[in-house]
Amino acid sequence: MSAPATQRSTAQVCVNSDVHEFDGPPHTNALDFLRGVGLTAAKEGCAEGECGACAIMVARPDADGSTRWTSINSCLLPAAALDGQEVITAEGLADDESVHPVQEEMAVRGGSQCGYCTPGFICSMAAEYYRPERADDAAEATADADHHCGPNGFDIHSLSGNLCRCTGYRPIRDAAYALGQPEPGDTIAARTEKPAPASASTDIYRPDTATGETGRFRRPSTLAEALDILASEPEVLVVAGATDWGVEVNIKGARAKSMLAIDRLPELRGIRRTPEYIELGAAHTLSELERELAGSIPLLGKLIPQFASRLIRNAATIGGNLGTGSPIGDTPPALLALDAQLVLTSAMGSRVVELAEYFTGYRQTVREAGELITAIRIPLPLAPMTSFQKIAKRRFDDISSVAIGYAVTVDDGIVTKARLGLGGVAATPLRATATEAQLEGSPWTLETIHGAAETLAAEGTPMDDHRASAKYRTAMLRSSLERFYAEQEAGR
Repeated sequence: MSAPATQRSTAQVCVNSDVHEFDGPPHTNALDFLRGVGLTAAKEGCAEGECGACAIMVARPDADGSTRWTSINSCLLPAAALDGQEVITAEGLADDESVHPVQEEMAVRGGSQCGYCTPGFICSMAAEYYRPERADDAAEATADADHHCGPNGFDIHSLSGNLCRCTGYRPIRDAAYALGQPEPGDTIAARTEKPAPASASTDIYRPDTATGETGRFRRPSTLAEALDILASEPEVLVVAGATDWGVEVNIKGARAKSMLAIDRLPELRGIRRTPEYIELGAAHTLSELERELAGSIPLLGKLIPQFASRLIRNAATIGGNLGTGSPIGDTPPALLALDAQLVLTSAMGSRVVELAEYFTGYRQTVREAGELITAIRIPLPLAPMTSFQKIAKRRFDDISSVAIGYAVTVDDGIVTKARLGLGGVAATPLRATATEAQLEGSPWTLETIHGAAETLAAEGTPMDDHRASAKYRTAMLRSSLERFYAEQEAGR
């Protein structure tokens, strides 16, 4: 085991090639830190990670050992989490002689109206500008509902987390589609050819003279070190992407005296394949899973593009989404349909639990004090017929009113296995077991589907809230199975 980090009072962050020290309370977000050192291009709009006005670029390690410029919401990430990292803001894109190509295209095509959101758009666009796969996408120039690439390979959904208050999307899209490939000598592009900064062990401790309390932010270098901390300090707050916790801090004024960052632990990252299952590291972000799985788990391939926005997916981890225990998280319905299992690990060892048995109540789970979700296992073989349906007011960048994951196997016209995961219709995500039982052993016909749809409509305990009424949720459950059947038949 590596030695614990030396306790210190400041973090050091490289921003636009200059090193800045951060010595604020650990709950301070990266946006407030950046604005505090005079970099005011990034703005606070919603403080919830929905508008993208706060977007910045961070150098993250890519699967091949190089660097990938990644856009994230700075309003959610603790500033201390950037200790030792490299950041580029909108101010750092231009060089001494000329503006950046993204800035040039936004200017000449009228992409900036009131200008409040523009720096966030520019950082998201610049991250996509440097995406290594963009040249290949330009050659193929595909267009579909989830990945709309322009003639230059620019995926317009990379901007799904950036909102323009002046409804100026057409000129912004024009600017995005006018971008060429990075020119030789582009120093930001050249940086991607080298490894990203390692996430060094961090222990930042700061007394708060205003309240007399202290704050502490730790980034252990090994899983064993993290588990030891959890065992001795069960009250410590575990954070990964902080896309949920950051909202609590900004909107509800939540504070934690001690924070433990686990998002870069090597034992919690990566994808492992065996003959029995595919194992996903709990600290892998949704964007990383999307790239590295490359459609090998089709149901997750359908889910991930509908999960919040690219900015959120670049930070949010699959383990974190399960760890919150939320009944409206988007991953549980799909993972329930896949018969997923969770690996829970503590200083005493590991155990494997079925996801269907993990949730016990509203934001309550079987995870015990001192345990971390370290991996998610997807059993093999995968069902051949899958679908993820998300019912929300907006297709992208929104919270589900109802979410349904389907995984069905049909042999010789008979349903031999059916798994349906539901979200948003009860205090916990759940399997639609009564509907599954009705489908299994029945012929794959419209008559069977109509009967099972009535059973599905009665699953769960939907309620009225500001997103949808109980009656609406029931209607969506009923129609979703018929929609699934229609999708599968259309694809035959």
